[in-house]
Amino acid sequence: MSSPLPMTALVLAGYLSGSLLGAVWVCRALGRRDPRHAGSRNPGFSNVLRLHGVVPAALTLGVDAAKAMPVLWVAQREALPIWAQGAVGLSVLVGHSYPLWHRGRGGKAVASAFGVLLMIATPVAWVCALCWALLAWRSRTAAVASLAAALLAPLASYWLAREATLVVSVFSALVLVRHAWNIRRLGQGGEPGLKREERIKPPEK
Repeated sequence: MSSPLPMTALVLAGYLSGSLLGAVWVCRALGRRDPRHAGSRNPGFSNVLRLHGVVPAALTLGVDAAKAMPVLWVAQREALPIWAQGAVGLSVLVGHSYPLWHRGRGGKAVASAFGVLLMIATPVAWVCALCWALLAWRSRTAAVASLAAALLAPLASYWLAREATLVVSVFSALVLVRHAWNIRRLGQGGEPGLKREERIKPPEK
């Protein structure tokens, strides 16, 4: 690209698309309670799963993973180098983490990172997804699975998509930063599990 404008436009488009939080829009469409006001108050897959069950959580995961794909498809169609594709992907993750139109209250960027990796380093995405699924099943804690997958991603990239190792490392760093509070809660034994919250009925009069 001879002009910086297309690159700037793609980064801006990535941020704006990232700011569309799947959890908020899915719960709104289904008439469910806003996940930012209940549970862990995180607008992401795991909180939606605990609050509303499998179907809304699966839809949230699909939206958050897919929203990076159109802008990255354009970046690849324009034959941007891998670092530039990484910048576009990072803008999606930043948009998801610090959205423009949700008062900056975004998610942890795990599902969005999966979508970005599917476009930039597909084998790494599937390795990390398998790691996440196995650890989530074993530990019943999304934070443990997400932290492990984020730490694994650069190593998997060095093995499977070496040209993308640097940008994948940046993605992982952002996910780890977004999980700083979860790391603290894990140390204190207060991190919620993936089990759906039981609805407590009011006592009968």
